[in-house]
Amino acid sequence: MLRAVTVMGAGRLLGANLRARRDEQGISLSELARRSGIAKGTLSQLESGAGNPTIETVFSLSNALGVPVSALLSEAPSADLVLVRSADIDILSGEAIDLRMLRRLEHPGGLFEIYNQEVRAGAVQHSDGHPGTEHHIVLSGRLRVTSRGRTEELGEGDYLAFRAGGPHEYEALDGPVRSVLLLEYPPDAHPITPGSPHLPG
Repeated sequence: MLRAVTVMGAGRLLGANLRARRDEQGISLSELARRSGIAKGTLSQLESGAGNPTIETVFSLSNALGVPVSALLSEAPSADLVLVRSADIDILSGEAIDLRMLRRLEHPGGLFEIYNQEVRAGAVQHSDGHPGTEHHIVLSGRLRVTSRGRTEELGEGDYLAFRAGGPHEYEALDGPVRSVLLLEYPPDAHPITPGSPHLPG
């Protein structure tokens, strides 16, 4: 019998995973606040599941803990058939981007995160950088991406990949953009979490 994975809200998932990762590493809320630049009170709210995390907040926590974003926002898959309805997933919003994480794929060669990405017109999304490579496929609209001093404009059906370690930014041109974002992490980018498919439990 095929079973589908249920989707928990992003806030509750983040809270549970954030506390688990912090406990695994033996660090206090105060230390995580220092590493991430996020106030201790805000972190306490996030861990309780009561916060409203932004893209910037989640990426700051990811970098501070040395884990991929999906380690904070996903449940472990346990089904033969995985069906994810985008409308059922909480939106993670930033300055100009709305992200829904659809799937985390882990294998011996690395880790992939698949996102439904929408870029709003009239603002620019800045990123200070993070581990891995970003792969973008534009489904509709025109997207301007700047990375490492180079700017490219993407139209419907276009694909772009770049190493995301340095500052980069996105801007929707002529209206909103719908796209797929695939984040690819090499095996050594983050410590592998216990119980992952390619390590002993």
